[in-house]
Amino acid sequence: MKHNLILRVVSKFLIPLIILFGLYVQFHGDFGPGGGFQAGVIVASAIILYGLVYGLDVAEKIIPANVLRLLAGFGVILYAGVGVFTLIFGGNYLEYGVLASTQVGGQHLGILLVELGVGITVSSVMLIIYFAFAGRGREEETQ
Repeated sequence: MKHNLILRVVSKFLIPLIILFGLYVQFHGDFGPGGGFQAGVIVASAIILYGLVYGLDVAEKIIPANVLRLLAGFGVILYAGVGVFTLIFGGNYLEYGVLASTQVGGQHLGILLVELGVGITVSSVMLIIYFAFAGRGREEETQ
């Protein structure tokens, strides 16, 4: 891969800002527009930018494929677990009001946890797809 100094410097500045914006969208999602899906895509785009600038092998060392699979599963379990938890405590599936002593507190906690599960899952699945497509030609070159 050809080293482009300008891209490397600009991406070192932008990637933390992109991740920070993704976290803002994630944790501000229950108060305004945004949430888990949007935040997951934004965070994944930062890692994809890193992979495009520094190379696929370097990006895969930062977040290995087995960690991405675990995170994707964890996000789904977190989402579904909140629903099962509400069932155990006498509510309907994903009826957040039973999660805290007040209805409003339960709503905030439930939405936060569900959106976090969605964000983790979307981000890791987007990266799994990127690594699968970007690494496709690499296997043919080694044979």
